Amino acid sequence: MAFFQPQAKTVPKHTVDPVLQPWIEKYRPKTIDDVSAQEHTVTVLRKALLSTNLPHMLFYGPPGTGKTSTILALARQLFGPDNFRNRVLELNASDERGISVVREKIKTFARQTPRAQAANSDGKSYPCPPYKIIILDEADSMTQDAQGALRRIMETYARITRFCLVCNYVTRIIEPLASRCSKFRFTPLDPLSTSSRLTHIAAAEHVEVTPEVVTTLIDASNGDLRRSITYLQSASRLSSSADPPTPITPRDIQEIAGVVPTTVVNDLARTLGLDVSSDMIVDAVTPKRRGFDAIQKKVKEVIREGYSVAQLLSQLHDLIIHHQMLPARQKATCALVIAEADKALCDGADEELWLLEVAMQTYKALSR
Repeated sequence: MAFFQPQAKTVPKHTVDPVLQPWIEKYRPKTIDDVSAQEHTVTVLRKALLSTNLPHMLFYGPPGTGKTSTILALARQLFGPDNFRNRVLELNASDERGISVVREKIKTFARQTPRAQAANSDGKSYPCPPYKIIILDEADSMTQDAQGALRRIMETYARITRFCLVCNYVTRIIEPLASRCSKFRFTPLDPLSTSSRLTHIAAAEHVEVTPEVVTTLIDASNGDLRRSITYLQSASRLSSSADPPTPITPRDIQEIAGVVPTTVVNDLARTLGLDVSSDMIVDAVTPKRRGFDAIQKKVKEVIREGYSVAQLLSQLHDLIIHHQMLPARQKATCALVIAEADKALCDGADEELWLLEVAMQTYKALSR
């Protein structure tokens, strides 16, 4: 009597429930045309995509500006979803940055002849040029020896392998390596592009956001789109966890981002004699809260709330520097005091004492 074992059901690998998927992955650009605000880079890469003749590339710029997303989208447009797996090697150089990784993983993959083009499951045709792509993310974390070993591999296997180095600080890439690559600078996203992208994601996820919330997201992320999308997703989960769901407010975004609330910064600025509502210095006679005792009391209030003094000084600095009616000499004096305090805090100085020092020096500068 023969026994037949039931065939195991095939389960697709690496499937992620869209509800549990991070939005930064869910809304990662699928093509280079979806990349936001990097017009010059996208224009050049679009022409390279048509010719299918890519050079070695070096993408550099601040975090969250689309460097990794751009090269991944470009590779998918070149090879298609099925050939992408065997034609692209992505390594995070901040984890694997030694010379042994260059000699083993990178060299082994670079010297392999590309496999024949396979038919893609989506039925579309892709250029699929006769070379592979190695993506080295966080390449500025690689050691000097590893970078030195990499330059010879780039030359030897250039016919069948192209490299894309992705980094934040281009000055940390050795010159012999940088000179072999076409450089593409990614700039921080402008508020209009960030606002458009955030509004699109909020609409797709059925999350109601006001223009004030979007503005707060942009201010808190400083041109980092990835960070602003993460803040939006966190705020959405926070608001939906309440029963009934509560609307997202700018204060929620500031709490999630670890930013000192604007009301706290403005209240401290008013105590120091800066009128943030009308952009002009308050008359020295009228305020009752002026003077050492009032300033010390306000500093103690801020410290008791547990806010980061370094973050508070950063926001106070921006408030003073961007003040339209404040003379340049007073701005410079305040900036020097804040810079000195920032250095002291980095060295482990007492936060309350230095916040009081900055407050008194700023008060004196604004009173002149």
